[in-house]
Amino acid sequence: MKVAILGIDGYIGWPLALRLLSRGHEVVGVDSLYTRKRVAEVNSDSVTPILSMEDRIKALEENGLGRIKFYKGDVNDPDFLYRVVKETKPDTFVHLAEQRSAPYSMIGLSQARETLMQNMGGTLNLVYAMKDIVPKAHLLKLGTMGEYGTPNIDIPEGFFNVKYNGREDYLPFPKFAGSWYHWSKVHDTNNLMFANRVWKLKITDVMQGVVYGTQTSEINKYNLYTRFDIDEVWGTALNRFCTQAVLGYALTAYGKGNQRRGFLSLEDSIKCLTLGIEKEPEEGEYRVYNQFDEHYSINELTELVAKRAKALFNRDVEIKHYPNPRVEKEDHYYNPEHKKLKELGYKPSRNLPEDIESILKDVYKFREKAENLRSVIEPKTVWEKSKGN
Repeated sequence: MKVAILGIDGYIGWPLALRLLSRGHEVVGVDSLYTRKRVAEVNSDSVTPILSMEDRIKALEENGLGRIKFYKGDVNDPDFLYRVVKETKPDTFVHLAEQRSAPYSMIGLSQARETLMQNMGGTLNLVYAMKDIVPKAHLLKLGTMGEYGTPNIDIPEGFFNVKYNGREDYLPFPKFAGSWYHWSKVHDTNNLMFANRVWKLKITDVMQGVVYGTQTSEINKYNLYTRFDIDEVWGTALNRFCTQAVLGYALTAYGKGNQRRGFLSLEDSIKCLTLGIEKEPEEGEYRVYNQFDEHYSINELTELVAKRAKALFNRDVEIKHYPNPRVEKEDHYYNPEHKKLKELGYKPSRNLPEDIESILKDVYKFREKAENLRSVIEPKTVWEKSKGN
């Protein structure tokens, strides 16, 4: 199968490429190197060492994985994207090429506009290119569990049955996104549903939880790391906590710490995405998967990290609660469904309490670089006080 990974240079895109190549698929890579540029703009960098895209491609060949055809460019440029699709005609597209940071989208007007226009524009370009050139291809689009927000009822996988005034229907579940970034993903979902309805495109919309970890089986085998960001704009809370624990600083929990989210390991994220690629939907089908394995509160995360760090480094880890820079519910119900991937045959292979140790060890291995980046960890982006540039 020929698979085009849009956003191949990213945290998910690179290990997915390694997995697909190792399974014998042909891979086309597309990336504008956007994340490298934006992370550098906030004076940060990946803690794990990552090769340039040119050196990554060479490393694939040197390790016997084959050569990918790589296109450097922006999927928000329709001429560029149409050229890629015409020249390669993939069987499957994996769309990861979006601005991925909620804090970045909340810095100010220019960042909010960039996020909405970049993300929605790229997705719209892609479905039109598919419709015009490869209408039988499959699009697997990475969404986020954050599209749903934190409603006070169970969260289904995309759709649910509704009864109202004596009538009933099967409708998309309402979305309650918490940032401009998350709203851009909601708009993507709506546009994908429409593209499926009018053009019958095959689409898998993946609502993914927070992904954690530095390792997959291929990363370990070939020593080809993916990125690991720790700053307050591009890193996750867990990345931040693990880095602070290694460096001997207090863990910076936002607000009460009762905010709860879904999580899955990098290894299992790649496993799920590969399963969704290889077991594609029927012609004209639109399907939604909620992709996570466990859910934890911020307080539970800090406690897990502190406990593992104590065992590894034999020192107590302090936990500090910062005023929450985000506008979000801190006490809420959270019970999303996640059955459909398991029905496809997915079985989790990792869990967060065990993987925290491997994250801590990798951060410790590169602790000198992490120490140089510690000034970018504490929160500076505030939802209610952001100003346009």
